[in-house]
Amino acid sequence: MDKELALAIETSCDETAVAIADSDGSILVSEVASQIDLHAPYGGVVPELASRNHSVDLRPLVEHALANAELELQEIDIVAATAGPGLASSLLVGDTTAKALAVGLDKPFYSINHMEGHLLSPFICRKGPIEPHVALIVSGGHTLIVQVAGVGDYNVLGSTKDDAAGEAFDKVGKLLGLPYPGGPEVAKHAEGGDISAFDFPRSMIDSGDFDFSFSGLKTSARYTLEKLASPIEGKLLTDFCASFQEAIIDVLVSKLFAAATESGTQLVTISGGVSCNERLRARATEAAHRANVQLQLADRGYSTDNAAMIAFAAVKRRQAGIVPSTLDSDIDPNLRL
Repeated sequence: MDKELALAIETSCDETAVAIADSDGSILVSEVASQIDLHAPYGGVVPELASRNHSVDLRPLVEHALANAELELQEIDIVAATAGPGLASSLLVGDTTAKALAVGLDKPFYSINHMEGHLLSPFICRKGPIEPHVALIVSGGHTLIVQVAGVGDYNVLGSTKDDAAGEAFDKVGKLLGLPYPGGPEVAKHAEGGDISAFDFPRSMIDSGDFDFSFSGLKTSARYTLEKLASPIEGKLLTDFCASFQEAIIDVLVSKLFAAATESGTQLVTISGGVSCNERLRARATEAAHRANVQLQLADRGYSTDNAAMIAFAAVKRRQAGIVPSTLDSDIDPNLRL
């Protein structure tokens, strides 16, 4: 059987992304047009600006991706787009564009859950099937632990009750006056800091389940800052960031490997934007070694929002015999895994 080519579009938030994958799961091209500089003056994503710029950027990005892959549009066999979760106005741009391409090409269309894209992303560029495992998805908007039996067969073991881990990072980064987005800036300033300098809470770490809560940690950080001379800088800032970061990572690692132990899995994965965090990667690697399980981390290039993971998920769904989506399928800003 000849290889099939899947073109995917991702516009769930503020990144315009297009990618092309083949039926082996190889990513031929992955293009992202970032809007960070556009939203930075506002300290967060402005939905109207995001959707407007998706509309401007998407067509040239599709053309650029095809040119870089040395392909004609007519050579595409599958079209996919993110259906949710995300910003409704942003999702609509990618969804309608992809459906128009599918109609014009008379090719199948796959509506992909953004979380499924993250969930499967640790297997991109790795040969073989999606093996059963326990996954941690940790991003700006979501923190989930998922038991994966196979493509399309997912059981959410735990999720956040309030703020996601990435959201807590970003909000505290903003409180500290760090540049947008705050999460990577907190991690950067945490390097070399004293992780025990501030005693931040590890909410729900001993709750006996796999759910998360980070709003209390964020509140504790705010109250702590109010007691300190403002703005904090130098060693004090480094220690604050290191202590705050460690509180989040303690909970993430503890819950993930507790879930792995309970399920008896020999494989755990971590994906999502926060999985780029070097301290999280190091702590998870240590924990996997102690637990004698295999750890598979999403490549950094496929951790933040991208269309490669959407194309990959579409290819894997097709290989699993999951029927394509109908063209009247709708986006869902609150789509669950």
